[in-house]
Amino acid sequence: MDWKELGRSVLKGYELTNKEALQLLNSPDEQLLELLQGSYLIRHHYYGNKVKLNMIMNTKSGMCPENCGYCAQSSISAAPIEKYRMLDKEAIVKGAEQARRLSAGTFCIVASGRGPSSKELEQVTAAVKEIKERHEDMTVCACLGILKPEQAAKLKEAGVDRYNHNLNTSEDHHSAITTSHTYQDRVQTVEAVKKQGISPCSGVIIGMKETKQDVIDMARSLRALDADSIPVNFLHAIEGTPLEGTDELNPRYCLKVLALMRFINPTKEIRISGGREVNLRSLQPLGLYPANSIFVGDYLTTNGQLSTADHQMLKDLGFEIDLVKEDQLMKN
Repeated sequence: MDWKELGRSVLKGYELTNKEALQLLNSPDEQLLELLQGSYLIRHHYYGNKVKLNMIMNTKSGMCPENCGYCAQSSISAAPIEKYRMLDKEAIVKGAEQARRLSAGTFCIVASGRGPSSKELEQVTAAVKEIKERHEDMTVCACLGILKPEQAAKLKEAGVDRYNHNLNTSEDHHSAITTSHTYQDRVQTVEAVKKQGISPCSGVIIGMKETKQDVIDMARSLRALDADSIPVNFLHAIEGTPLEGTDELNPRYCLKVLALMRFINPTKEIRISGGREVNLRSLQPLGLYPANSIFVGDYLTTNGQLSTADHQMLKDLGFEIDLVKEDQLMKN
């Protein structure tokens, strides 16, 4: 397969066949650099050498009634994590200030649970309003679980630019990961925020015993959802969760998955997310040839690498931090 030529075809509107997508994921490692070059042609066309930085804040930890097999915060997890209820407005606003210091253009407010209570939603919306008063140019993303339409409307009114609700896995593999909510519950939440004019963010977790066809199905489902931002997480199996000890990934396969996401979702923000450090390891810089976005700082219940190392990585690559506003991004 000529990956550069395939990249040029994608730029002209070509969509990969299932055979080509499988061929990409199964491609020999000696073709990896050519594959990354093909994905970079697409990435560079839409984003140049700019990289979006995102910072996540876990505003409510643990005590979640859901039974997601990957999550340390779920009801079936025995992982020894810190547990606390929703942080107050001042603490959330302080998190946004930290995001600003790290040059993160997007600040992500995340809370555990099936969905927000009325009180939790009030705390978040109050914090968002103050953040927007201080930093009008900062993109604020919320991730609060399954939403009702009226809750989505309140977030929009407060100034939330983007809402994250990951599909996590394919529809066929969903019941192997969780049974406390359906795949359609997730899809419906993404559609609900889109109807309110909030930029949809939805992604996946790779390495949860899914097949390669599942990975392809995830990429196509996200294309069908028209998600503006696609976080690609690589499982960081946590002791005490049902997926404890799962170790299916290597850095080269992770890069192929990122390339697939770029080939199938050429215009979208592809973000290397949780598990980046432990799965890509020394090949992390290569991930930014297909992807154009990363998290800085820590994740929900696991640590990231030092933000200074991330900034140095971008400098070494010759890439630059992108502080583009969300409404501008959606025009790409």
